[in-house]
Amino acid sequence: MEALDRLQTVVAELRARCPWDRAQTFESLAPLTWEEVAELLEALQQRDPAAITEELGDVLLHVVFYARLAEEAGLTSFSEVVERLIHKLIARHPHVYGQAEAHDAQTVLARWEALKKAEKRRSPLSSVPERLPPLLQAYRLQEKAAALGFDWASPQALWPKLQEELAELHQALQKQDYTAAQAELGDVLFVLVNLARHLNLNPEQALQKTNQKFRQRFAWMEETLQKVHKDLSECSPEELESYWQASKAYYP
Repeated sequence: MEALDRLQTVVAELRARCPWDRAQTFESLAPLTWEEVAELLEALQQRDPAAITEELGDVLLHVVFYARLAEEAGLTSFSEVVERLIHKLIARHPHVYGQAEAHDAQTVLARWEALKKAEKRRSPLSSVPERLPPLLQAYRLQEKAAALGFDWASPQALWPKLQEELAELHQALQKQDYTAAQAELGDVLFVLVNLARHLNLNPEQALQKTNQKFRQRFAWMEETLQKVHKDLSECSPEELESYWQASKAYYP
């Protein structure tokens, strides 16, 4: 805890003596926090020890900084944050700190949600922040609903629903009703997230891997064309498709 105490002291000194740190607010830090969390997730995915250490530190800095801002505003303090977290972890793990039993993760999750609902006496969905990235928000909403028994019976049961939503999207596009098409596209994505959850796949990670693969293939195309002194914009659609297919041999 000595290092953590030192970090809090440094943050307090920065707030008092650094013009940039003194100017920060909850609102100004929010986009920077998203960026730091994204960088941490990338480091974790790459299993890069040095990057993980650095990015965990950056995220921790934001936690301590927010706590400092909250303390200055008379809202809470870092010690209160930690004490409340410890109390919550103990209270919601009666199978560890009490007499309850839990032999699998699903039982633990269901009990966690039940205890959380009893504590706050509000909808479990209200605990899912609306500012979460949409895919993650959909996953968490479905996860919490499923913990209370509101769920599809199996992955197979979702296939007809997916086909139904795709048909409705196609129908909206045929009518050139793009307002309806946007709503139907959202329904398609929501079902796909549900399917991923039932298959124990993380949709955020799946999409991130596809994004990375696209970056790699596109970079290969650019580098290959540069070797023959040609630009992507100079290629026909057929040429671009040919190069794209060739890139798959290097980045399948």
